[in-house]
Amino acid sequence: MTAHDAERRLRDEGLVPSAWSNGPGDRYGAHDHDYDKVIVVERGAIRFGLPATGGSIDLAVGDRLEMPAGTRHDAVVGPDGVTCLEAHLPAGSLARLARRMAGAWHDETDEPDPA
Repeated sequence: MTAHDAERRLRDEGLVPSAWSNGPGDRYGAHDHDYDKVIVVERGAIRFGLPATGGSIDLAVGDRLEMPAGTRHDAVVGPDGVTCLEAHLPAGSLARLARRMAGAWHDETDEPDPA
């Protein structure tokens, strides 16, 4: 999946993505948001930690993360940096935390939440 494909797919869902990037090894401390968000990795990799469960979710190119509002998380960027597309939704729009593997965004057989 190209970056253009990922952006088009998000826009086809009525989402308005914007891009952000971080360098290798950059970290975000634990936090949460008052909105739901969808993240798709365009380049590189990132690991989202889930302090409440002790689990983590690894995302690589083309992978998608759907994160409901209030999900406490931290993040560590992979060794090659990361560029992501991110779109926000009103709180309550997403039913659960879910990782969708590249190429299978609408397949409900994707990995369940790690909780």
